[in-house]
Amino acid sequence: MGARMLAAFATAAPEINLRDELFFAALRDREFSRLDATRHAYLDYTGSALYAARQVRAHAELLGGSVLGNPHSENPASRESTRLMENARSQVLRFLDASPEDYAVIFTANASAAIKLVAESFPFGKNASLVLAADNHNSINGIREYARRAGAPVHYLPLDAELRIERPELHLASWHPRERGLFAFPAQSNFSGVKHPLALVRRAQSLGYRVLIDAAAFVPTSPLSLRSVPADFVALSFYKVFGYPTGVGALVARRDALAKLTRPWFAGGTLEYASVQNDRHLLRPAADGAFEDGTPAFLSIAALDEGFKLLDEVCLRRLNTHVMRLTAYLLEGLQGLSHSNGSPLIKLYGPTSMQDRGPTIAFNVLDRAERAVPFASVEARARDEGVSLRGGCFCNPGASEAAFGFRAGETARCLDQLSATEFSIERFAECLGSAVPVGAVRASVGLPSNIADIERVLAVIASYSKVGRRALSLG
Repeated sequence: MGARMLAAFATAAPEINLRDELFFAALRDREFSRLDATRHAYLDYTGSALYAARQVRAHAELLGGSVLGNPHSENPASRESTRLMENARSQVLRFLDASPEDYAVIFTANASAAIKLVAESFPFGKNASLVLAADNHNSINGIREYARRAGAPVHYLPLDAELRIERPELHLASWHPRERGLFAFPAQSNFSGVKHPLALVRRAQSLGYRVLIDAAAFVPTSPLSLRSVPADFVALSFYKVFGYPTGVGALVARRDALAKLTRPWFAGGTLEYASVQNDRHLLRPAADGAFEDGTPAFLSIAALDEGFKLLDEVCLRRLNTHVMRLTAYLLEGLQGLSHSNGSPLIKLYGPTSMQDRGPTIAFNVLDRAERAVPFASVEARARDEGVSLRGGCFCNPGASEAAFGFRAGETARCLDQLSATEFSIERFAECLGSAVPVGAVRASVGLPSNIADIERVLAVIASYSKVGRRALSLG
């Protein structure tokens, strides 16, 4: 966006920091010029961040000038890979304000793989339950399969009308102290953008729970300090944070919490020794490799350095201010849309204000009779206009069920009726009836986003109505 347009918005909203907005405009021109070159308005940052051009250049230069080998050795190429990986671990701890004395970084393929490490190793049982927020990505919901296999009770915390966890402390305290095991929740919902209270970490720990935070949607735009919020386990994916590389995530875990886990198997890189003839093995110490299965993605892990340098230049708090201002503008614009008969054009899911929310907005477009337009239709229209939105339930069934008002009996009937070979979103929606939406549209804002992107999204949504949009401020 040009300086003239920024100045116009600054006049309309004196709170805007023109210097910062010019910084982000210049950064977009320099590092994300492909967006404007292809006339692409990308608003799926909760799905994946976009990489900066400098990250690709830096990684190519590193690979072109280095000899890097499998880190499970002591030759020069292996030692250089190990050095780069240890540097990356240090940067992850710095990013999360975590002490290396208290926390270990275990590289994984993604946040889901990090969560699975905890799920398969946690000592679930009749005296060690699993408590989940109803708002959770399926990677967290899947933990219940391990818990139930071990005979552990599984409990869900319900959501209120704004898709926030309803009276979480009361529910956490309601189960018997002898059965308190693992509590898992997202710092920020990947469905609605709700930021759940991080104070729950210390409160749950005081009640006897170990706590797992899914930070994948939170840390790309919000600072997380593990000194202030000492979660036992934190899962994240780096492509969500700065777009590149894919295929690298991490489990950041308290060393004392790792010591309580029991690995169900062993693999290359996790062992001190294994013997076939004696049918025995010895795992490495928990914080020193027992959880990092096989050869890590050492070439990709080496690319994290430039991503962290980019974030240092941007400053996470400045980024948060930038994306939240844009989110507020998008939220106000969506809520101001209506049909000519006065009926609303959109149904919003989650908070209607900016309080305790992140830069993610879920909604449905409504027709004049206030029925939801199929999300696939909206996604297709946006695609035709060069706008990337996300449609569906976003791998978060609990938030979806609460948002769309599903009734358990009706959904059970439809799920029973549709076999695995017959199930589809379209068939499921048909079974539930046209009054119940199945799926939504999600728009999410990130580092390169600007007002022009937001205007293009609003234009796509407004095209479902003949009523013009009222003017907005960027306050």
